[in-house]
This record gives sequence, structure tokens and C-alpha cells, in this order.
Amino acid sequence: MKTIAILTGGGDAPGLNAVIRAAVKTAVGEFGMRVVGIEDSFEGLLGQTHTRELTASDVRGLLPRGGTILGTRNRGSFVVRQKDGADLMPDEVYREALDNLDRLGIEAVVAVGGEGTLAIAHEFHKRGFPIAAVPKTIDNDLAATELTFGFMTALDIATEALDRLHTTAESHDRVMVLEVMGRHAGWIALHSGVSGGADVILIPEIPFSLEQVAKKIRERDAGGSAFTIVVAAEGAKEVRGDVMYLDRGDRTGAARLGGLGHYLASELGERTGKEARCVVLGHIQRGGSPNAFDRMLATNFGAAAVRALARGRSGVMVALHAANIRTVPLEEAIARLKTVPPESQLVRTARDVGISFGAPDEDSHHQEGDK
Repeated sequence: MKTIAILTGGGDAPGLNAVIRAAVKTAVGEFGMRVVGIEDSFEGLLGQTHTRELTASDVRGLLPRGGTILGTRNRGSFVVRQKDGADLMPDEVYREALDNLDRLGIEAVVAVGGEGTLAIAHEFHKRGFPIAAVPKTIDNDLAATELTFGFMTALDIATEALDRLHTTAESHDRVMVLEVMGRHAGWIALHSGVSGGADVILIPEIPFSLEQVAKKIRERDAGGSAFTIVVAAEGAKEVRGDVMYLDRGDRTGAARLGGLGHYLASELGERTGKEARCVVLGHIQRGGSPNAFDRMLATNFGAAAVRALARGRSGVMVALHAANIRTVPLEEAIARLKTVPPESQLVRTARDVGISFGAPDEDSHHQEGDK
């Protein structure tokens, strides 16, 4: 194998450039390969292709740099469409991309991305093209790896935000709601909520009752704590309710969640008579320099993906397991999402220290814990 390519897909995350740097340095320095960077994810393989050669000098200084020098896109032209209730793969798009890969002399690809990008990578593998994937999602919701790079940095940012909200909430006796990312999984909300001393944590895996949350606020007031900190994952929902959307998307783009934090602040203010404010952390969680852990994990992943291709492994994703990097089949990596188990150790610990999840049966959880 003489020439490989690398691309980044999906939302950006701290550590993408660190993966690119490690992959290039490993491919060039260890295996004597040529590396091509594909710009704008898989979209760069269509029409007039957008690629650039990457040498060791091109990736110098990338380790602490946020974003991705290759640009990124969501599924775009490769999105699965529905026809008569069945999935319809855009085969002509894949054929065009494969023809262009052959024309460019690219023999294998390292694809860095989340669930959507990995699903596309799996389609290339099924069509016989060598590909290795690197998991990337700040939500940490890919089941085949213990951690994904970007999560720890996003967690640091959310925790710092909670620290800062504590001071203003306490000064003004307010209810402060922090909305964080987490479409299907509440890992950021749970970990930052525990680390940042939140009083209420709302996650997609545990439907909440507004009245239960308001009850927690009133209990804190009665106990002499006149402020409350609520952290909510964007995908959290009320019992018998649905997630909230900024826009529901169309065939070219995914629906965008949003609005939960402002809804909570409005409703909780009405129910408790307290001043309630909302802060939406949004894309601040994605931006900026990766922390030390994410730089290390991204470097490990980038080097391991190139090594896998050099050893003839294809259709795999590199993953963290018990402090070691190993490969898992792509079909296993995309089979399911990793969500927060409602009875997990960290959820139990959160309840033990007095954090509410707003569940209607919250009181019974505490009674069981007292036995």
C-alpha cells in the first residue's frame, strides 16, 4: 500500500487535527506512505474532487489546534433516502466516489467521524474498498469504544460553565438552566452535572416531570439554599413528551434540537415564582483546543488506524478498551448507540449526593437507597 487518504466528517470536535497529525506522521514516517487529505468529508470525492497532499511539514503544530484543516460535512450526498418505507442507498454516488478514488491512486481511507460517517465508511467497505475508521463524537455515544476524543474537552467546558453559573445563581437567588449537547445520550449532562455540582440533571434516558423539578427547587428554598442549578441535555424530554426542535430538517439535513433550556426556565419560573434564566452552551462545547487527554486519545486513534490499514485490516474502527487500542468491525461499531443506563453507578451516586433527575418516581429511588 503506497497511498492512503484521510477525511473528517460530521460535527467538528476538539482533537480532529491531532488525529490527522498522528495519521500522517505514522503513514509517512513509519510506513513510507503518501497521504492525501480529502476535504469536506466524503463530499470531496464527488464532482471536481477536493484533495490536498499532506506531508509531515503540513501537520506541524496541529496537536493543540481545534477544528479540522480538512473541513467537515454531514452526510450530504451520501444520506440514505426513504422510498416506500425502505432505505434507498445512493449507489450512483458511491460509484462516482470509488471511480475518483481509483483515478487519484488512493488505495485506502482513514475516515474520522461519528455514527453517520461510520455508516458511510461501512458502505465503502461493503463495496470492497479498504477503509479504517476513527470514532469521533463529543456525545461519547458510540457503543464499541469506551471513550471518544472530544468528550473530555466538552466535559471540561460544561463543568467550567456550571462553576461560573453557580456564582451568579447564588448572588441573585436564581434558577439557572444550562442546556448542553446530547441528542440521544446524556453523558455530557451527567458527567458535568456531577462534576459541576448541579442540583438537577435532565437526560434523554430518564424522562422528567416539571413538577418534580419544581419540587426540588422548593425543597432547596425551604432548606436555606435559595438558588438551583439545572443542567439539561438537549434531547431530554418530559414524561409522555417529545424532544424539542429548532427545526425539523428535510431530506438534505438532519433535524436540529433546541429550545429545551428556555422552555425549562420559563416553566420553572412560573411554577416556583423564582427568577429563572437559561444559558445554551451550544457549539462552544465543540470549539477550541483539545485538552491533554483528548490530544493523547486522538493521537493513539490516528496512529492505530493507519497501522490497521498497513496490516491489511479493513472495515474496522479503532476503539479504546481498558486503556488499550484495538479494532472492532464497523458493523459492530454502528449497530447501536451507547446511552446512559438509568441505574448506572454514576446515576446512583448523583442521587446519593442529592441530585434530582426529575423522574416522577424520584422519591421511591431515595427510599430504596435508604434501605
